[in-house]
Amino acid sequence: MNLNELAPKEGSKKRRRRVGRGISAGQGASCGFGMRGQKSRSGSGTRPGFEGGQMPLYRRLPKLKHFPLVNQKHYTIINVGKLANLAASTEVTLDSLMKEGIVTTNDGPLKILGHGDLNVALTVKAAAFSESAKEKITAAGGSWEVIEA
Repeated sequence: MNLNELAPKEGSKKRRRRVGRGISAGQGASCGFGMRGQKSRSGSGTRPGFEGGQMPLYRRLPKLKHFPLVNQKHYTIINVGKLANLAASTEVTLDSLMKEGIVTTNDGPLKILGHGDLNVALTVKAAAFSESAKEKITAAGGSWEVIEA
């Protein structure tokens, strides 16, 4: 096979449509664009996103940051530093923290964050943990468990 023998497959190439060459050509006069209107004129139609003068969707939507999160999860948040003054081998749950007075309001399932130091071995049961909180709880000799909220 040589370069001069290369050709497209039979039937894969169609000739281009020649419009505006009389009625016998099949696309005479209005050339398949209808009678009048913006889309029948020469040149391109409208730019992408144009909605006929109505405020387009890309300008109606809010921009950049501060979008409200849909179905946002709300947690009762506490740092491991607040758990440091609890007795050793205590089971920590949202109910036990409410009884102790460490947490005053129930804003949803409990989430433990890793700010502060922990040197007491605790059994912590919460809906979510940060990675640093997990590390600090296990480093203090305690254990953590994720429970369904």
